Amino acid sequence: MKEKVAVLGAGSWGSILASVLDENGHDVWLWSNSQAQVDELNNQHTNERYIPNYKYSETLHATVDLKEAVDGAKAVLFVVPTKVIRLVAKQLVEVLSELKQKPLIIHASKGLELGSHKRISEVIAEEIPSDLRREIVVLSGPSHAEEVAKKDITLITSACENLEAAKEVQKLFMNNYLRIYTNTDVIGVETGAAFKNVVAIGAGALHGLGYGDDAKAALMTRGLAEISRLGVAFGADPLTFIGLSGVGDLIVTCTSVHSRNWRAGDQLGQGKKLDEVIEDMGMVIEGINTCKAAYELAQQKGIEMPITEAIYHVLYENKDIKEEINLLMRREGKAELG
Repeated sequence: MKEKVAVLGAGSWGSILASVLDENGHDVWLWSNSQAQVDELNNQHTNERYIPNYKYSETLHATVDLKEAVDGAKAVLFVVPTKVIRLVAKQLVEVLSELKQKPLIIHASKGLELGSHKRISEVIAEEIPSDLRREIVVLSGPSHAEEVAKKDITLITSACENLEAAKEVQKLFMNNYLRIYTNTDVIGVETGAAFKNVVAIGAGALHGLGYGDDAKAALMTRGLAEISRLGVAFGADPLTFIGLSGVGDLIVTCTSVHSRNWRAGDQLGQGKKLDEVIEDMGMVIEGINTCKAAYELAQQKGIEMPITEAIYHVLYENKDIKEEINLLMRREGKAELG
């Protein structure tokens, strides 16, 4: 059944998810705050800054007018950086109030709000009252926009406490190269999505320093233990972390040059300063802010997260990466489980 869907955010992931929905036969409106980007998408059907050499369908609509994008939409998908989620949600409330609409809200962003440490679904729920929306569904998992653009096989998760809403999103997106599984553990899915970016910075740093596969496997395995430890402390199901939005997302983010967080870590490992890395990337590196949030949450909860602490020391206290690795390796011996 054809539905109108508004996609907020025309970066790499937002524009490709919009393309998937368009290919699946839906009426898709892609919102951006850049007129130049909208003109490029509508006239050249390209988005070269984010997805080079990719041609979008002529039936995909782009607009800078949020009301035009949302008017009549059965679902609204957020794919904007975490730092502007609250701002965009406030703008959406004004539009929904005027249109008297109550769409399904979906988000495919990954991270925690800086300062409050709130998950994205919590931020959206705070800003968009229940009389202006239906459920909030999280779309997350091991995925790179560049690979979905090539129609590589990709499996991700649709998570909502209301399983029927998760199934609705599953139907919207699923096709012969993008398979969606449902989950009711929103806390676990969002926690895994956010904190794997921190571990990815560490994985990139190991590569930049010249370490091999043993070190990378060690980091990912113990990093997953930290993610699970923190997530469970906030009410997540531990089984979620051995699923797509846990170990699956961790693997893809820690092993691929498509990952901005991995590339940032790789440059840090090669000796670049953080300011240089951020400037060179030109796009949001979610793991930097998320690392600060994870560190502070671990301190508040009294949770042991030595890898996260080490990465925090490098990012925020200008500590030497090699010395932090040495300190990690020389910690007192302990049991693997428990």
